Amino acid sequence: MPTRVIIDTDPGVDDALAILLALRSPELEVVAITTVCGNVPVEQATRNVFRVLSLVRPPASLLIGQGASRPLLRPLETATHFHGTDGLGELDRLRNADGSPRYQQPTLPRILPTAQDVWNECLRRYPRELTLITLGPLTNLASALAMDTSPVRKLRAVISMGGALAVPGNVTPAAEFNIYADPHAAERVAQSGLPLTLIPLDVGTQVALTRDAIRRLTAETTDPVTRFLGDATAIALAFAEKTEGAAVFPLHDPLAVAVAIDPTLVKLAPLHVEVDTEGPTTRGKTVADPRSGGSRKSSPNLQAAVQVDGARALALVQDRLCRR
Repeated sequence: MPTRVIIDTDPGVDDALAILLALRSPELEVVAITTVCGNVPVEQATRNVFRVLSLVRPPASLLIGQGASRPLLRPLETATHFHGTDGLGELDRLRNADGSPRYQQPTLPRILPTAQDVWNECLRRYPRELTLITLGPLTNLASALAMDTSPVRKLRAVISMGGALAVPGNVTPAAEFNIYADPHAAERVAQSGLPLTLIPLDVGTQVALTRDAIRRLTAETTDPVTRFLGDATAIALAFAEKTEGAAVFPLHDPLAVAVAIDPTLVKLAPLHVEVDTEGPTTRGKTVADPRSGGSRKSSPNLQAAVQVDGARALALVQDRLCRR
């Protein structure tokens, strides 16, 4: 029986690849996708979901909802410098040999339900069966907890890509983007008591594709998903090469989905984690206390991935996304 999942996302190139990985994995049944502001404004995130879905044949019953348009207490800061202004590597710049657009503009429904309405409907249908995979800021989940905790308490599990425990952040020296974008939401979720598994940068940076690997995987392909991998990552690879000296694309969000597919890919450790919400240089930092016992404050409040079988995780992602 496949694991039923909801994906909450702010696409983002790696978010898009994670969605495609989930839809191409028989171990998962994607029952809903909801959007949140983060890498791009939420309206663009929703457009990106529909654009990604046009590459595959999504389930007819798939529910889609649009969530929060701003963080709980702070102004929105996007990551278009890395993902492109459209969040997907500037797809509109690409043309076929005849000059036609390689990627068509998606057609969106006139009215979309809210993320909360979609979650509530899914939880009504599948109480205590659903895993929520969050690939963006935790604003939607924190808002759901603030409104009425009883529906989300029916989640079987939450797998969240976010945080940097023992490595530097990717948006500041201290913070990973998803947590930095809405630290108040992240702190609320961390202290909520939900069955939370954190997939931090510590493991995500160990599962990555180089430009050469992407060129090799996407050469002479006719598969639209494989072609998208090559097209969407080009700007991010150029940014990484300029700023970090290496054209490498970490698969942070696909790893979160991969863990839902195969939990044995990572080793988990129970940790007490708090999020710095106010520090001028440490906002969004995930502070982990590895001590056991002691004060109530240090009691574990989540499971965090601390080791990953990077080769096996990368093989899984490549096998599902890259077809000749």
